[in-house]
Amino acid sequence: MNDVWKLVHAERRALIADLAGLPPRRWAEPSLCEGWTVHDVAAHLVDSARATRLGFLADLLRARMDFHRLNERGIARERGDGPADTLARLREVASRTTTPPAPLDTRLVEEVVHGEDVRRPLGITRAYPTEAVVRALRVQVRTPVAYGGGKERAAGLRLDASDSGVDIGDGPVVTGSTLDLLLALSGRRTALDGLHGPGADTFRSRD
Repeated sequence: MNDVWKLVHAERRALIADLAGLPPRRWAEPSLCEGWTVHDVAAHLVDSARATRLGFLADLLRARMDFHRLNERGIARERGDGPADTLARLREVASRTTTPPAPLDTRLVEEVVHGEDVRRPLGITRAYPTEAVVRALRVQVRTPVAYGGGKERAAGLRLDASDSGVDIGDGPVVTGSTLDLLLALSGRRTALDGLHGPGADTFRSRD
């Protein structure tokens, strides 16, 4: 599984490059992650990259087992004095290989989904490596919604990724790009318009 870090590090570097030329005012724009700005997402990614297994558990206990509170505290901790400061922090953590107590491929979920949380509102596109998106999709389809995944959204449906050949589950078919399926599973409503097939309306009704 060590090969996951090559993919994670590549995604971190790509986002840093995209944010490097962004005017400071655009860091204040809303991201796809409800309630978070582009700047907030960047700070969250710094916090996520710094997370260790023991450190995460300690922070979760301090947050009284509230993941929302945990994330908000992490953003406040890692958000710099301004965009340039936060971008510098992203560069500092780009090559880290620490992780909270979760499957290692969740690091790809963090980078790809939050990468789109930032890029789509800003009109930035990225051709993600297929392997990175597929591995993130396979994590999200078995992760409960309460933990940021989409297990309940996909229950009883067959997800057919039109651009990668990935076919997951049984039931009425939901077709879309691997990236749109990943984002929809992750609760990003903007991706729902990219889903088609007999199971698409059922999927949308669960959001």
